[in-house]
Amino acid sequence: MHEMAICESILGILKEQARAQKFDAVKRVRLEIGPLSGVEIEALKFGFDVVTRGSLAESAALEIVETQATAWCMPCGEAVTIAQRYDACPKCGSYQLQVTAGEELRIKELEVN
Repeated sequence: MHEMAICESILGILKEQARAQKFDAVKRVRLEIGPLSGVEIEALKFGFDVVTRGSLAESAALEIVETQATAWCMPCGEAVTIAQRYDACPKCGSYQLQVTAGEELRIKELEVN
């Protein structure tokens, strides 16, 4: 389950930021996750609770903002929304799409003490 490793990386970033910005506790973490990121959101939530026990983020609320996946269609030149990788262009039916968004997994916002 790579979500545990992701949670450990998030905790590492929180610790780095706590040292750099001089805060003691994290109250809320807002993540932005795209549908093409390969992250199982429920597993991530579980992993976050496990990994943050006994840390500066132990009681932190985890908020997840799910983004849309978009792509640029080479034949018709349109920016389109897609549900998954390798979808056809909803405008022209082509499969020559270049993903432009939806792969992200980033810490969008922190609320700290």
